[in-house]
Amino acid sequence: MSKPIDVLMNEHRLIEQVLGSLESYALAIDDGMAVERPLVAKYATFFRGFADACHHGKEEDILFQRMIERGFPVEGGPLAVMLQEHTEGRARVSAMSQIGRGEGELDDGERSTLLTNANEFVPLLRQHILKEDHILYPMALRLLTGPELDQMEADFAAFARRLSGDGSEDRLRGLADRLTSTFAPDPERMAAAAAMAHCEA
Repeated sequence: MSKPIDVLMNEHRLIEQVLGSLESYALAIDDGMAVERPLVAKYATFFRGFADACHHGKEEDILFQRMIERGFPVEGGPLAVMLQEHTEGRARVSAMSQIGRGEGELDDGERSTLLTNANEFVPLLRQHILKEDHILYPMALRLLTGPELDQMEADFAAFARRLSGDGSEDRLRGLADRLTSTFAPDPERMAAAAAMAHCEA
């Protein structure tokens, strides 16, 4: 595996942990736990800041552009699917963020909206990660040359420096630790989801 692809896959592992934490939180809410808007906002902050701006930013601005430059189709192929899923994920996170920014106790409609978006976002992103790890990234490694991958590594480092300049990536990683400590991912559920995903891939 090449260094830039390793970076993306390592980010996937962190995202999966927070997805598992969100899944645990949604199950607790479904069992009757009161919703804490600030906690919902923190999940949205992580997924918007780390999964989207940090991780998807590297993919869309660097990896996908490299593949497009080498003639990889952006319409009707794997890149189109990945971009569509990025868009769908943003909509789910936006809905959760809106609830997190609200005030007072959630009404029944908000509670239903939160659970719907959380319960659809978790499997969406899990499947998305699986497709990237096992289909798109191997395609990129076959398509791109060593010098192109080296340049992509440098581009990733520059991207990371922009984020580290204000400490945002470190704060998001710290937030991930706090979220997974508050609501720990269920290992059995995560293993079952991974097994099912591999069967469906």
